[in-house]
Amino acid sequence: MEPIIQIKNVTKTFIGKDNQVEALKGISLDINKGDIYGIIGMSGAGKSTLVRCLNYLEKPTTGTVVVEDQDLSTLTEAELRKVRTGIAMIFQHFNLLMQRSVLDNVCFPMEIVGVKKQAARKRAMELLEIVGLKEKADAYPSQLSGGQKQRVAIARALANTPKILLCDEATSALDPTTTKEILKLLQDINKQYGITIVIITHEMAVVQEICSHVAIIDAGELAEHGTVEEVFSRPQSQAARKLVFMVDPKAKEMSGKRCIRIVFTENSSFEPVIANMVLECKAPVNILLADTKDIGGIAHGQMILQLPEDEMAANKMIHYLQERKLEVEELKDYVG
Repeated sequence: MEPIIQIKNVTKTFIGKDNQVEALKGISLDINKGDIYGIIGMSGAGKSTLVRCLNYLEKPTTGTVVVEDQDLSTLTEAELRKVRTGIAMIFQHFNLLMQRSVLDNVCFPMEIVGVKKQAARKRAMELLEIVGLKEKADAYPSQLSGGQKQRVAIARALANTPKILLCDEATSALDPTTTKEILKLLQDINKQYGITIVIITHEMAVVQEICSHVAIIDAGELAEHGTVEEVFSRPQSQAARKLVFMVDPKAKEMSGKRCIRIVFTENSSFEPVIANMVLECKAPVNILLADTKDIGGIAHGQMILQLPEDEMAANKMIHYLQERKLEVEELKDYVG
């Protein structure tokens, strides 16, 4: 696959009166054409700074951003404005113009680039139909729900037929049901129009729902990247493990300190493998976490088990699981 965005050793330092903050520290990433690419990290990790570097709303301190073979650092302001018409953006708080109707909000970016009024209104109505809001064309943002406002923002973002759509925490202000609907809409747009979508989020559930690839940003550094399935199944970095495991319980009910993580795929998720293992090995286990997720339409699950103190029984359990072709990973210091 050919990269549509290449991020090469990008750093960003903000200099204040009394201090300086390194928001990004040498990030290098390729985002391929047609991907839905998730960039995830905790608050303050630097992910929003990174997404603003992709359209040069923030200029990197060092490093380069190449979009469709154009190094953005070499472009004039006029050339950058032209490139930005192909890189649309949607935000957490919608950023709609409250004094304009829904239709006029969608027309706005076309007005800026000089599209004639009649053609702009025709295109806007087509886009409102795509996002399921044609009947709200004459309404105003104050009359819409949060989910409807985000649909208008998506329609507006698509107005100038962009090749790239940047979504900065676009579902964070929405309830879970509306979030699912918006993510499904983005997925449909990606499939139907081949638009490359970059989603900035702090929620692993959003990435698992629709992304093909993910990069994990931690304290301004690229902690890990790969396909969503790879990172979910075998997280290598501490930052990835924290996001995948979700919790860090301190179990005290069993005295054994050995913990293992088992990853289930569609082949193994329906087998009563834990019950069979306990019967076979004649020893109890403590289930610290059990979780199943839909990644790309396939059920993936994980379990974290605290094994018995008896080393022989614990080793027998690990061997039992490995024999059944399950991925088993020992976790250090998971329990106190």
